[in-house]
Amino acid sequence: MLERYLSALSLADPGAEDLAATRERLRERFPKGATRRMTQLGLLVGAALDELAPRAEDAIVYATAYGESRTLEGYLESFPTASPTLFQTSIHPSAVQQAMITRQQAVGEFFPLTGRGHLVAAAIQTAMLSPAPRVLLCGGEERGTWLLANGVASARTFAFALALSSDSGGALGRITLTPDRGAATEFPLPDFFDALAGRQSLDRIVGSGLRLTLDWS
Repeated sequence: MLERYLSALSLADPGAEDLAATRERLRERFPKGATRRMTQLGLLVGAALDELAPRAEDAIVYATAYGESRTLEGYLESFPTASPTLFQTSIHPSAVQQAMITRQQAVGEFFPLTGRGHLVAAAIQTAMLSPAPRVLLCGGEERGTWLLANGVASARTFAFALALSSDSGGALGRITLTPDRGAATEFPLPDFFDALAGRQSLDRIVGSGLRLTLDWS
């Protein structure tokens, strides 16, 4: 069995808020002028991580199925004179990189992951197997428009960050992964976000041979 305690949690659910509004709301959370080129997902993930005060010895696991959907749309729309800035901020690990590089902040390990129905299982397993004393598991999505209409973007914008440690003192909850031969069910990232936001207990098979439990204190 793999076990970690959930010691801190930060959630961002901006609904239909657009990039300009998110940038204005969060600009004081970042160095002066830094938000000008940041994506909406980068702003939200960066603010969520900031709530957890990342340390150099921490590991960060980042999970997103689609990443910067709106930014990727902008990059594709910029052809034939492709925008290098939009390209740089549309790559998969961009949201975490924007936040950490802007603050010139080091981190011990960084594991960016993508996927669909079994992304949550892979992200939690990666976090559990890290030797770091504290692992920050973060993720989120950026709502798409015409990419969404083609089935290749998120329908929602949201972000989260949670701290996992081996110390049970003051923990918000306990997460475990145990072997289970039952049939796995898909558990996409938005469902995991909703479970965190609603403080829902979890007990389900989420990956190949893995049962995830989340018990709140």
